[in-house]
Amino acid sequence: MTEIKDISFSNFKLQGVKRVTLFIIAALSLLQLGAQQTDRIFVKPDGNGDGSSWSSPLGDLHQALAMAAPNSGTEIWVATGVYLTTSGTDRSLSFQIPSGIKLYGGFAGHEQSIEARNIEHHPTKLSGEIGMPTVDDNAYTVVYTKNASESTLIDGFIITGGSANKKLPNDLVTPEVSGAGWYNIATHGTSNPTIRKCKFIDNNAREGAGFFNLADGGEASPSIEKCQFIRNIARLDGGAVYNGSFGGTSTPRISKCRFEYNVATYGAGILNKATSGKVMTLVKSCQFVSNQAHFRGAGIYNDFYGEGTSKSIMVGCIFDKNSSSTGDPVSSRSNSYEGGNGVDNISRKGY
Repeated sequence: MTEIKDISFSNFKLQGVKRVTLFIIAALSLLQLGAQQTDRIFVKPDGNGDGSSWSSPLGDLHQALAMAAPNSGTEIWVATGVYLTTSGTDRSLSFQIPSGIKLYGGFAGHEQSIEARNIEHHPTKLSGEIGMPTVDDNAYTVVYTKNASESTLIDGFIITGGSANKKLPNDLVTPEVSGAGWYNIATHGTSNPTIRKCKFIDNNAREGAGFFNLADGGEASPSIEKCQFIRNIARLDGGAVYNGSFGGTSTPRISKCRFEYNVATYGAGILNKATSGKVMTLVKSCQFVSNQAHFRGAGIYNDFYGEGTSKSIMVGCIFDKNSSSTGDPVSSRSNSYEGGNGVDNISRKGY
């Protein structure tokens, strides 16, 4: 009998170990599943829910951005419609994107995957068109990022109606005068967001009307992919894009983008300017069409001061029907531009 009891007790211990093991495996699986699930916030123009689903969306994009903890990887899915920087008249308000979050536009408002959206059929606008129906009192800057990590992603939006027209001294490059569409700054840190499948249309500023990118003692190297820059006007430099450095490093990557009908004094398409530090911009497989510079660089202009260095590296770009009063569509204070594997990679037709 003693022997039978021992065997029974051994079986009981073995079964208990199996149960504990299975419980641990199940718990770890649930934890892993939870770790794989991404926090997601849903937004519609007429939403009045808690943002947990398309059937209960938020109606305020600012609220969704405030709910997304920085560097959390939270996704914000935004349905088609027009989203204003404010419902009031405060020109200084903009959509401030937390570092590390992912903002997707172009949804009809029922999709279950990012791949199911159609950004052309369901345009999602971030607009600075506030106040009176003129650009004079629009928001200074529509989108703002500061020290944003590489995991920060904005995908599928139309960014329009910014008007950075405040009168300030020329040595000040704040959002009131620069980056009407988007102002990105790295202040003693890094600000390298990814901008994908966005359209920058009808923004006006003193510099960098569409996109202003500044390395202020840090690194500002965003990735801009498959975007369009149309009818952005800078009173001075960088009609579509301005890449600058004050003692920092700016090495943006711009690929498969189209620049059309942008206007500036210098650099209607892209202006690279190093007051100090370094700016080196890779421009790959882009099209520059019908841009106008009042002086130089209808496509791209490279500029520098003091100890700064500025350069463009271009691969497989097309320049067509661009105009400037002096020089080629790609020009520079010191001829500091390259053609990637050779200048032949730049197609200069019709200018």
